[in-house]
Amino acid sequence: MTASVSSPPLSATPLAVALGCAPLAACRGALSPQRLDAPQREWSALTSAAALHDLGWMRRVAVRGEDRFRWLSGMVTNTVNDLGANAGAWNLVLNAQGRIQGELYVWREGCGQQSDSLELEIAADQYEKLLAHFDRFIIMDDVALLPLAEESALGLAGPQAARVLEKLGLPPLPEALTSLRAEWNGQPLLVRRGYGLLVEHYALWVATEAISALWAALEAAGATPVGVAALDALRVAEAIPAYGVDMVERDLPQETAQVRALHFTKGCYLGQEIVERIRSRGSVHRHLRPLGLHGPLPAPGTELSFTNAAGAEANAGAVTSAVELPDGRRLALAMMRAEAELHPQPFPYTAEGGAGYAHVMKMPPDFVAADLQSK
Repeated sequence: MTASVSSPPLSATPLAVALGCAPLAACRGALSPQRLDAPQREWSALTSAAALHDLGWMRRVAVRGEDRFRWLSGMVTNTVNDLGANAGAWNLVLNAQGRIQGELYVWREGCGQQSDSLELEIAADQYEKLLAHFDRFIIMDDVALLPLAEESALGLAGPQAARVLEKLGLPPLPEALTSLRAEWNGQPLLVRRGYGLLVEHYALWVATEAISALWAALEAAGATPVGVAALDALRVAEAIPAYGVDMVERDLPQETAQVRALHFTKGCYLGQEIVERIRSRGSVHRHLRPLGLHGPLPAPGTELSFTNAAGAEANAGAVTSAVELPDGRRLALAMMRAEAELHPQPFPYTAEGGAGYAHVMKMPPDFVAADLQSK
């Protein structure tokens, strides 16, 4: 989750300001608490109970105007027109060459007269860049992008997240990528359930001045506070790439192995020709893969090697994210060469502290899934 750009200076999230805790870590374009409890307790909350965390680096933007559906559908890779009421979809944003410019969620809300409202959720580290990108393509369209800056978000994750919501009188959402509006303590509250491969993930949007009161209520209902270090470990375990870390501007959508962001029958959008050309040809030369590590924790950019068909040592790919779990197990995401994946062998690497090797894992990781099933 660590932001790759530090200029302009990062600001603390509303929650970090309210808690006044330190140290803070750079996370998706903002400063958020790095750790709020012992690492083992934070990991246990995420994987066996309910974890409460900051989401103050997320931004919301309303998409208004008569042409909003047609225009937005032409700007992102996933469905817009076919979204159900109170539903969302993860999207990539491409340029004309099919390269990834960023990622975001599109939400369609069904609530009385607002049944056709559209919103974007964008991480702070991509916010200005993507808004500038979109602005270049609003030409003769009746479209306006309106930032919604009065609210901030908290996250709730883990297999018991729904129970915590129920204790606050809030209905859980049975399906991922759905949302509802409710009221809590006299405050309007927007609840959205996000994507998660291993556990449930919720975002709770409330007026910024109420963020510390909501935090306290969720903690009293049984959620354990966790910081961005534990969240990043779960992100890597779920093989969810972060833009600017695991996906960058040079990458093509299919190289990320995130087909859930693509819709192949929705009609034309910026970069679609390249996406469709790759689909028709059936392959790309690289793929983002989850790895199990045996050896020291490698830094991002660490190269992996393999022995090719000619018997020579060759580059197999490079690590993009690497984390160590509280029990010492190590995981990574890496952009792997397709040629290397044809050779079922460990991939050696050298890092500070010595040499190690990596292997491509199934998803979800077998040992993480087993840990969850044993709870």
